Amino acid sequence: MKQLTDGAKELAKKYKAIVLRIEPDIVSDDQEFRNVVTNLGYRIKDDAKDFKDEIQPRYVFRLDIKDKTEEEILAGFKQKWRYNIRLATKKGVTIKDGNKEDLKDFHKIMIETGARDGFIIRPLEYFEKMYDCLGPEHMKVLMAYYEGKPISGVIPIFYGNKTWYLYGASSNEHRNLMPNYLLQWEMIKMAIQRKDEIYDFRGVSGVVDENHPQYGLYRFKQGFGATFTEFIGEVYMPFKPITYKLYRFSEKAFRTLRQIKMKLK
Repeated sequence: MKQLTDGAKELAKKYKAIVLRIEPDIVSDDQEFRNVVTNLGYRIKDDAKDFKDEIQPRYVFRLDIKDKTEEEILAGFKQKWRYNIRLATKKGVTIKDGNKEDLKDFHKIMIETGARDGFIIRPLEYFEKMYDCLGPEHMKVLMAYYEGKPISGVIPIFYGNKTWYLYGASSNEHRNLMPNYLLQWEMIKMAIQRKDEIYDFRGVSGVVDENHPQYGLYRFKQGFGATFTEFIGEVYMPFKPITYKLYRFSEKAFRTLRQIKMKLK
């Protein structure tokens, strides 16, 4: 960390950077890491609760799959979740391991999902660029079909000993066929076949309240037997503190205005 920090400081001077921000894969209660970074001059942002507060989600669900079989993992799901996986297959939902071309169908469904759930959608070119950089070794496009029509899709990424569920999209049609449950199971099976140790369901809100608008997402991921995990969050070193404060204010204002704009639409 000292070598990284010293190198970053040199680059900061060269490029007139205002801050170094990282969101490491470190759990919140790792006191040793906290001591290391604070002694090096970093600050830790400990107050994030919602997705909008940081770039990467601070709260996730993670499934321990190390040295476990498909049967052992499936047994850890809630009964209703196992039923929904079987239901999707029984009703004729099929899963295709796609390619870059399938991103077009995925993106169409993603636009539909964003309109329904109220979040910003990245352009198709973003996903295509991501596939150029990561696919097919470190990224997949899985699509769920019913009667030949794409109804849902996911993008998992793979690296080291982990698989991450990065993006998901579902059509307003045929949601009763439970394609999202089957897609999760297919991704988990991929992770098991890769002999990964962790399957990461990615972000949920840190506000665990049934009245919270994102509680449904929390409940969905929890049902797969995963563990609620809190990361340390944003670790940052401001090189120009006043400029950085102004930047953070403008960043927060931009996100707030964007949300208001979406609600008005």
